[in-house]
Amino acid sequence: MPKLAANLTMMFNEVPFLERFAAAADAGFGAVEFLFPYDHPPEDVARRLRENGLELALFNLPPGDWAGGERGIAALPGREAEFDANLERALPYATALGARRLHMLAGLAPADADRAAARASYLRNLRAAADFFAPHGIAILVEPINPRDMPGYFVNRQAEAIALLDAAGAAGAAGAANTALQMDLYHCQIVEGDLATKLRTHIARIGHIQIAGVPARHEPDGGEVNYRYLLELIDELGYDGWIGCEYRPRGATRDGLAWAAPYLGHKAR
Repeated sequence: MPKLAANLTMMFNEVPFLERFAAAADAGFGAVEFLFPYDHPPEDVARRLRENGLELALFNLPPGDWAGGERGIAALPGREAEFDANLERALPYATALGARRLHMLAGLAPADADRAAARASYLRNLRAAADFFAPHGIAILVEPINPRDMPGYFVNRQAEAIALLDAAGAAGAAGAANTALQMDLYHCQIVEGDLATKLRTHIARIGHIQIAGVPARHEPDGGEVNYRYLLELIDELGYDGWIGCEYRPRGATRDGLAWAAPYLGHKAR
């Protein structure tokens, strides 16, 4: 049975962030994910997880100046010292929250960027992150993101992500074994399509899956993707991790959860 995690950055926005944990648990979710926890002390977030019996599926490493438009710095040459400092910043959150997966945002590459230099920076930072978190049992994930939603993002396709993961491993980094693909089926459909084949091809490399309706990024019960079929396929392929619901509800979050009722701890109401 597929296991769904509520993305608290996008879902349950009817209440403040720290109250969304209880809302997700009450709706029947067994886990949550979110973009960033850094506006709150790690012990406060950990308490909300613990009090509501929730597991943490995923969060992101610090992204640089998010409010200023940055979407990660891993592929930005010259920012390596800042990247390393961000690993230190993320560690107390990862340990307090029991994280087992962290997503490393690549960043936006300017149109005139030196792609070779950006790739070298990205690989250096991927190895650094993997090595840093390996002793803590934490995997670093690489996610392709579509350029319609995020123009200029450095990694757009599954094959690009796999090539980067392979290159990091080929370099002999001690933590290369703790890297994996984060496959967001919303982004993958927009860029590539052929989702069932992509899942079958890459299932052994996938560390986390996310879903949303296409094209509007609402609930995955409409649009051009048959998620009922894909969730069954994911189960058949033996994936036993969490599936992050990273979508923007059309209205109140609870009103749009009928599609998820078969997969939740109890029927959404």
